[in-house]
Amino acid sequence: MNDPTDDANGNRYDPATDHAFPDGPVNDVLDVLRTDEEVLAYLDAQNVNPVSRLGYNDHGRKHVEIVRNAALRLYDLLKASDVQFDGALGQGLEEADEAVIIALAATLHDIGHVVHRHDHPYYSIPLAADAIDRILGELGRYDTASAVRIKGEVLHAILCHHTEETPLTREAGVVRVADGLDMERGRSRIPYEEGGRGINTVSSRAIRRVSLQAGEDTPILVEIEMTDAAGVYQVDELLKHKLQDSGIEACVRIVAVNTHSDEGLVERIEM
Repeated sequence: MNDPTDDANGNRYDPATDHAFPDGPVNDVLDVLRTDEEVLAYLDAQNVNPVSRLGYNDHGRKHVEIVRNAALRLYDLLKASDVQFDGALGQGLEEADEAVIIALAATLHDIGHVVHRHDHPYYSIPLAADAIDRILGELGRYDTASAVRIKGEVLHAILCHHTEETPLTREAGVVRVADGLDMERGRSRIPYEEGGRGINTVSSRAIRRVSLQAGEDTPILVEIEMTDAAGVYQVDELLKHKLQDSGIEACVRIVAVNTHSDEGLVERIEM
């Protein structure tokens, strides 16, 4: 998310600020991911099939940046509310490795698109496995056993961003929900027919802003600003679908606000 308003929206993960978790290891991983030639090549190449050949919206660098920022912000908000994670710790790894798993999975979740859009999470697995082995080896932080366990958790999260699979860890659930948060105007994950005027076309242009913040009665409040009530379709078909069975659904409250109406009223829809 490069837009300066993203910071105000609470969507950008800033390595330099204090967090509710040990952030040294994930910040080291982020330094690698942002400059790694192979990773960046995948992020560019993975956009060709979904965008150029099939007419879907962006699945490249911008999408990955949005998802990774959102995933780490979701994780930070959950940790601030003492929500327990079960992926890394269940493997006997350290708490600091939770964010490492999330960052790697959020970055590599879509690289299977270089093979095909359809069933891409399954194609992502072998491609991501090779990249993970190399990146973890370069970091020099993990012995063989720890690297194998981290890789397994990352691949599980990559697989489960696909709604056909059920996340078995909260790390995987965070990545899945973060993928659904990339829904602002012009970035709908739901494809629409070029030149069409159906609900997909209207709703994809209706989401003006998505913000993440601490909730009053839940750890996370997702506030969605719409310019048309048709944007609710995006929330129902995308975000709520991703949230279902994610393992963090009880921790998230969604509020959609329609800020445009002929009567000048603000319509608030809670989900």
